[in-house]
Amino acid sequence: MANIFSTIRNAYALIKHIDFGKLEALSKKVDLPKVMDAFANLDDKQLSGLMNMIDSGRKQKALPPIDGDFYRLGEEALSEEDRALQLRVRAFLEAEVQPIVNSYWNKAEFPFEIIPKLAELNICGLTYQGYGCPGKSNLMEGILAMEMARIDTSVSTFFGVQSGLAMGAIYLCGSEAQKEKWLPGMQQFKTIGAFGLTEPEVGSGAAGGLTVTAKREGDTWILNGQKKWIGNATFADVTVIWARDLSDGEVKGFLVEKGTPGFSVEKMQNKMALRIVQNGLITLSNCVVAESDRLQHANSFKDTAKVLRMTRAGVAWQAVGCARGAYENALDYTRKRKQFGKPIASFQMIQNHLVEMLSNLTAMQTLCFRLSQLQDQGILLDEHASLAKVFCSLRTRDVVSRAREVMGGNGILLEYNVARFVADAEAIYSYEGTREINSLIVGRAITGFSAFV
Repeated sequence: MANIFSTIRNAYALIKHIDFGKLEALSKKVDLPKVMDAFANLDDKQLSGLMNMIDSGRKQKALPPIDGDFYRLGEEALSEEDRALQLRVRAFLEAEVQPIVNSYWNKAEFPFEIIPKLAELNICGLTYQGYGCPGKSNLMEGILAMEMARIDTSVSTFFGVQSGLAMGAIYLCGSEAQKEKWLPGMQQFKTIGAFGLTEPEVGSGAAGGLTVTAKREGDTWILNGQKKWIGNATFADVTVIWARDLSDGEVKGFLVEKGTPGFSVEKMQNKMALRIVQNGLITLSNCVVAESDRLQHANSFKDTAKVLRMTRAGVAWQAVGCARGAYENALDYTRKRKQFGKPIASFQMIQNHLVEMLSNLTAMQTLCFRLSQLQDQGILLDEHASLAKVFCSLRTRDVVSRAREVMGGNGILLEYNVARFVADAEAIYSYEGTREINSLIVGRAITGFSAFV
């Protein structure tokens, strides 16, 4: 009799915990007697495994943070002050640039409202000494270039033209008077600069084939010709124009102010990459520039190359940022996107893609860290910068391609924050020296033979 009452009590306790509404709904989907028989035939180990699976489905699993710096290079290599600056710049980009960047990229317009906010960060001309510049390391500058490109490569390019190419040309090749005149205002973004080297028919052959000419007449120079692909050109206050001196055939630099007679700019249209960057086609038609506006220490293309060597390292860091942005957004997507009842990040093939992306990204980061160390030690050579540009721009292509792949059709939509990186990687691949040209620079260094034609 006691066993009967015990059974009744247990049945009653069980019935109290059964949701008969759910039971009825379940009976319409499955054969309940068969399910009961199947469960009854499971051994203890099988039942325990089944319950663990059910419990794991109910609990929200704590996922690791999304961080493309897998080897924690930023944390280990930077001082506490510089690490704080990195995080401050990152916070600015995520709060001020990320929400608007797709809209501006789609319209091929520049978000001028971010310029005063960039100025407040006090990071322009980061590595220069004096003239209001912070005087920090090349490593810090590279990391900030990466942080910008991680959100948008166009914004990073705008900054690189201003802080690197334009300011760098004046800093390395200008007279003291020219530095005093231009650098403080450029450092605060009160004056915007551009860098005019590439021409409609001259890209990689700039060292020996510039067609823009400079003819001296007394205390003035007459410039004629065209420049193409010049970032910031449509709104720059001053543009560094590199031209060939007709008297000696050497390349010289000139500071041409906006509004100078004979200087005109046409915005380039219909780009598939770096759409926020305002590239211009510059036409110089008997443009008169004073001798005092000639860069006084730019007397040959070797001086131009000093600027390019410095900024090429920054482009390698941009490639890292572009790859990191694509990787982190793709990783975030795969952890949220569900197919067949679970996140696609749990699928083997997706994880393989993610690990391949992270491997390339980590290799690029470590290469660029060493590159910046060489730069800070004053022993950076052209071939060092060129090797980083070749490798990083090539690997970035692979990373953004895999990021696009794991996102399926959504990968081509701007709102998922990978399509921009896919397109912009193509620009990084080509500018500041194509893969072929940079490969020949490295090849000459390691073989002792020049393969340039």
